[in-house]
Formats: sequence, C-alpha cells, structure tokens
Amino acid sequence: MNAQQTPDSVRNRFGVYPDVLKLGLVSFLTDLSSEMIFSVFAIFFTTLAGASAALLGLVEGLADLSASSLNYYAGWLSDRTGQRKIFALAGYGFSTLAKVILLVSSSITGLTVFRVIERLGKGFRGPPRDAWLSAVADKGSRGYAFGVHKALDKSGAVLGPLVAYALLSWLGYGASTYRALFWVALVPAVLAVVALSLVKDQAAPARPRENMLQTWQSLSPGFKRYLISAGVFSLAYFSFGFLMLRAHSVGFSVKDTVLLYAMFNIACVIAAPLIGKLGDSVGRPKMIMLGYAVYFVMSLGFAFASTQLEIIVLFILYGVFYAIDEAQNKAFIVDLEAERRASAIGLYNFVTGVIYLPASLIAGALWLLNPASTFFLAAGLALAALIVFALTHPDRLREGALPH
Repeated sequence: MNAQQTPDSVRNRFGVYPDVLKLGLVSFLTDLSSEMIFSVFAIFFTTLAGASAALLGLVEGLADLSASSLNYYAGWLSDRTGQRKIFALAGYGFSTLAKVILLVSSSITGLTVFRVIERLGKGFRGPPRDAWLSAVADKGSRGYAFGVHKALDKSGAVLGPLVAYALLSWLGYGASTYRALFWVALVPAVLAVVALSLVKDQAAPARPRENMLQTWQSLSPGFKRYLISAGVFSLAYFSFGFLMLRAHSVGFSVKDTVLLYAMFNIACVIAAPLIGKLGDSVGRPKMIMLGYAVYFVMSLGFAFASTQLEIIVLFILYGVFYAIDEAQNKAFIVDLEAERRASAIGLYNFVTGVIYLPASLIAGALWLLNPASTFFLAAGLALAALIVFALTHPDRLREGALPH
C-alpha cells in the first residue's frame, strides 16, 4: 500500500480487502475438490464398499478427531513463530496428497485411511489460515469478511456435488465412475496449493519463548467460558452423513441426495455474507445463540420429517446454521483473542473435535435403534448449549463487555 492509498481505497467492490478474496479462492478450489468426494462418500461407503451405518459413524468421528488433533499445535506453532502461510500451505498440501489414496484403493480400509488422513491436513491448515484472514479484515467488518470467505469456500462445495452429480448421471454408479470422479477431484486440489503459494503472508509478532501451557494460561477468561458451551454443543454435532441417510430413507435417490447437498451449500453461500453483516451490526454473541437455536429447530425437524419437501426445507435451514457456525464462531473468537488468534482458534477446534468422536459414535448407535432418537438428542444438547452460553456470558471479560 503506497502513501496515496487509504485502507478503503484498496478494497474492491465486494467491500473486503483483496487478500480475503484470494484466501477465499484457495478455499473454493479445495472445497470443489473435497466436496465432490464427500457428497458421495456416505452412500459409497455404505453401499459399494459395504460398511454399516455404525461404522460410518465411527469413521466420521475418527475423521473429526484427526481434523482436531493438530489444531491447537498448529495454532500455537503459528503464533509462536508468527508465520501463517507456511503452515497453511503444509496443511493444504497434505490434504491434496491424501486424495491420491482414493486412486489406489476403494476398500473400507482404504476409504477410512483417506478420510482420516485428509482431515489431518484440514486440521493443520485451519488455525493459521483463519488467523491470517483475521489480519486482513477490519474489526468493524470482520464478521462480513469471514462471511465472504465462507461464501467462497462453500461455492466450491456447491459446484463439487454438481460435478459429482453430472459424472454419476453420465457414467452410472459403477466403481469406474467413482475412480473417474476421484481423478477429477484431484485437479482443483493441486490448483489450490499453487494459488495459496502466490498470496503474500501476513506475519504476526513471534513468541519464541512461550510454550503451549503458557499460551493456554494467557488466553482470556471469556474465551475459556465459551469453550464450555461449545463443548456441550459439540455433543449434538452429528455427521452430515446421517442427514444424507435420512434423506435417502424418505425416498431420495443417490443422485438426488447429491443435489440436496448442493442445495445446502447454496443456502450457506447466500446466508454467510448476510449473517456476517448482521453479526457486525447486532454483535456476534447474539449470532452464536441464534446458531444454537436454529440447530435445535432443525434437529427436531429431521426427527419428525416424513416428506421430501420437509427434508428440502431442513437442508436449507442447515445451510443457514452452517453459515453462522463456521464463520461467526471464528469471528467471535478473534474478537476475544487479539494476540493469540491462531492458538485460540486451534484450541477451540481441538476441544470440539475431540468431542465429535463420542458424539458420532452415540449418533451411530442411536441410529441403529431409531433414527429419530439421534435428532432428539441433538436438539436437547443444542438447547442446553444455548442456556449455558446465556448464563456464562463469554463476551464479558474482567473489564466488561466487549464492544461490537
């Protein structure tokens, strides 16, 4: 930025700095690749590969656990060194390499190994990337910046299932079709790594003498209180695969469930910037509570849904929830933690991800007894998380409430 340029002058017509869009492009390409695979994974895993719904729950829980296992370490390492780009690049690269597994194995073991290893890369790149994103966004419009990034991210998730749908329609449902799909998915994953390598890093002050315990002790009390409600809510966070199976049970074909997945992502793309603007206006604590409330209503809806129209409405509602949960949570965390953003995001991801494993196992076990019971439990836990958040007031530090 030269002397004649003001911060506003380097914004583009979308109201965010160019690097927000560049990071969004990287996420777009990555999600285009990943969601081509994930949109068919649950059905492929339980039909062609022959796995049970309970095993799907285990694998999805292990995948979430692997995604969270490196989060705090990656965030702490990024804050300790002040580097963002090198760790984000490593995470994206690792996920890309993991997708090669799908080209050599379609067994239950091979699919499980891919799902777990690919998520390791996601876990390692997330906190440095999100801290990087927060560094190129003004606090007053941070929710909007995270919303725009999530919209670009999920735009790839819209296109990915549509490409998968086109391949399934064109080539059929055989193993050769899935192999072709996996080859196609590898291309944008490679392009994402190349695109990220061209973005200029936003380094932070290094803290070479601070260990992980000292970092935890330095985090704000408000953030630590937020981890309580986030942990409760994580028990309600069942795998998306169960929503796909629920749609399948109501009468949607494999191809149609892929379209439902695309529709969910379209709802998220549309909602994310609007939700971000709303969060900047009314305050992000209210958006966190809104997310819990929407999830409560959605879970009850899936428990009672009996028609395809009801399922369609619920998938749209889930897209709105996802826009709140994925973008505004992170904006809220970096509001609370101005100096150790990557560590805070990483710790949040780690805590919630560890809880996802028992949550997915419980969801899978309940599904075998009665699918509706999975959603009843999720609704109850979402309501409990809402109450805990309201009682603990994570947005209030020792000196008072945070400004919005």
